Amino acid sequence: MRIVHLLNHVDRTGNGIVHVAVDLACMQAREGHDVWVVSKGGAYEPLLARHGVRHVRMDQGRRPLTLLRALAALRTLLRDARPDIVHAHMVTGYVLARVLRPFARWRLVTSVHNEWQRSSTLMGGADRVIVMSDNAVARLAARGMPRERLRPVRNGTVGSPRLTEDPHDAVALHQPAIVTVAGLYERKGIADLIAAFDALAPSHPDAHLYLVGEGPDRVHFEAQARASAAHARIHFEGFRAAPRAYLREAAVFVLASHAEPGGLVLPEARDCGCAIVSTNVDGSPELLDDGRAGVLVPPCDVPALTAAISRLLDDAPARERLRTAARANLDWLRIDRQHAETLAVYAEARAV
Repeated sequence: MRIVHLLNHVDRTGNGIVHVAVDLACMQAREGHDVWVVSKGGAYEPLLARHGVRHVRMDQGRRPLTLLRALAALRTLLRDARPDIVHAHMVTGYVLARVLRPFARWRLVTSVHNEWQRSSTLMGGADRVIVMSDNAVARLAARGMPRERLRPVRNGTVGSPRLTEDPHDAVALHQPAIVTVAGLYERKGIADLIAAFDALAPSHPDAHLYLVGEGPDRVHFEAQARASAAHARIHFEGFRAAPRAYLREAAVFVLASHAEPGGLVLPEARDCGCAIVSTNVDGSPELLDDGRAGVLVPPCDVPALTAAISRLLDDAPARERLRTAARANLDWLRIDRQHAETLAVYAEARAV
């Protein structure tokens, strides 16, 4: 099969959309498919090349002249590549491909990674629309997307070609370490996590909080942390290209998101054997086997988050039971499964 992936960039910045697209492209090329990735470029280009994926640089910025140039370049590329499938992972790529779709034989597939964004509904005009969970199917159908085109393919990162172990990635954390790996955005619930740590810190004087990630709301979270009596135990670690080192050292891993269609960090945390506390939102329960592989708490509920983390810090046997549960039933979270299900969606689209 000949497959073209469209996305804005392939930078190594912790962007889950990029991670999914890069993983799929590498797996597809590894299996013998002809694969192109079209983007502005970035640090994953060497990885793509090692797996036999052809990367084509194309700026898909939203200025009118840039878009016109991108449209012309994409039309030429698709004419020459003669793909069977064009897979758009972001709205701009979808719009460009949709303009060209009526004149082509290839089929258009989209992945809606951030369905809470209103612009994501635009991507429903594809032949098939991949979403991250059964929950997302119901929500997007309620917003007017044709249910018959929606296909849930849950994210899986176990065995990802991006994830390599390096002994130099090891970190030494103060214990017990409470860790999150997330972009520093309001929707990731970082403010809730800092508030929860502030509440539990007096009764857990040795605990430290590690915030691994970067984002535009960092300045607000830093101000919140400075106002805490436990500010010296709150650590802003910034973006880490190899966050698994932090996951392996976590006494408790927390994902406090207000919206999380299919957070890649949850399969990674499970693969590392973390005791996990997560908010009960969107696709997170499915990635945690409906609460069997982690503790689920309501979103935006600081007291519940505080209580869940505190219980695990106080109960070592409970933490070990959760670690064991996290490592169980991991086969369905492998990238191989996501890859196979994505190819099945492609086959279905081609049969339309």
